[in-house]
Amino acid sequence: MTRPLDIARADPATDSSRPRRVMISCGEASGDLYAAALVDALRASEPHVETFGFGGPRLAAAGADLVGNFLGFSVTGLAEAVSVLPRSWRMIRRLGEAARERRPDVFVAVDFPDFNFRLLPILHGLGVPIVYYVSPQLWAWRPGRLHTIARYVSEMLVIFPFEVEIYQRAGVPVTLVGHPLADLAVVRTPRDEWMAQVGLNPAKPLVALLPGSRPNEVRRILPVLAQAAPIIHREVPDVQFVVARAPSLEERLFLPLERVRAASIPIVVVEQATDEAMAASSVVITASGTATVQAAMHGRPMVIVYGVSPLTYAIGRRFVKVPHYGMVNLVAGRGIVPELIQERFTPDHVAREAVSLLRDPPRADAMRADLAAVREALGGRGASMRAAQAVWRVATRASHS
Repeated sequence: MTRPLDIARADPATDSSRPRRVMISCGEASGDLYAAALVDALRASEPHVETFGFGGPRLAAAGADLVGNFLGFSVTGLAEAVSVLPRSWRMIRRLGEAARERRPDVFVAVDFPDFNFRLLPILHGLGVPIVYYVSPQLWAWRPGRLHTIARYVSEMLVIFPFEVEIYQRAGVPVTLVGHPLADLAVVRTPRDEWMAQVGLNPAKPLVALLPGSRPNEVRRILPVLAQAAPIIHREVPDVQFVVARAPSLEERLFLPLERVRAASIPIVVVEQATDEAMAASSVVITASGTATVQAAMHGRPMVIVYGVSPLTYAIGRRFVKVPHYGMVNLVAGRGIVPELIQERFTPDHVAREAVSLLRDPPRADAMRADLAAVREALGGRGASMRAAQAVWRVATRASHS
């Protein structure tokens, strides 16, 4: 295994006329979205800021110079995580070398803890102040990570209200910026127009399927959703389906949908249109993760699903310390949305919950009311700008110390 970069402290920049530099590291589609919005907000206050680091297509489109792309690094499960370790160490070394050469004024780690935690001691050793944006879920499992954060991180920027007390108790400077999806979960095309564009009937009910953004998630989740679709269609004959496909996923991962098409059930796959798909839907069936918050932002009744390998689940459940898996349920403090996890994640269970929400308007309305309370708890618009202000505050404080 490649050893981490040997740490040599960088001299502080002496040219005060150069643009400030921000190094960013993110993984997964959600982190890429948040990082790109952060770069836009940073540039709104300092148009000539230089950004570089590790990310995906959205971060690159926002103008960041990518030292590495996270494609293929984001996985779930123990075996999968071990398989990407050699590449992860090589990338971490490249990023450390880039930081030593380019001397950023501040480093922003965006979620993605299994990767970013390996960068923290390197950047800290180079004398770069560190901001961590979007807290790792250490309140759910692996609380020992809090000690690592307390040692290396200058300031935590959290997006959920209940996270503030965790860091305050640990003596870690923390700022609640709110959830960036309050700004980013927007619909650009009216519902009926969008549905017509993708070949759906605006007058008929629509179920949105979100099988996750990682290949191994889709490989495990989508086949079950594809088996549930005909059952739902049998109970609600005019139902239609839309699958929101995350960027950079291979076509073969979506082959299970052929059985749905073969049954002459209306189903379309869309990319870069998750918000439109959610906003147009009557019900969302989504993998546990950021998409649950996205669905809440649109006020969509939902069913949360998830499944991992039996070994990963058997080991992981011993360390999970929360009563719910879905983020909307955690924020609400109770189970406002059904969760079908592991052995309960079956085609029949998925179909039963979806049909109930389609056929029981009072239940769907009650869920929408609960989700509205979740949206309010997550704060209003402007999270990315508040995060950018905090990043500049940390960078300025470090330059004056």
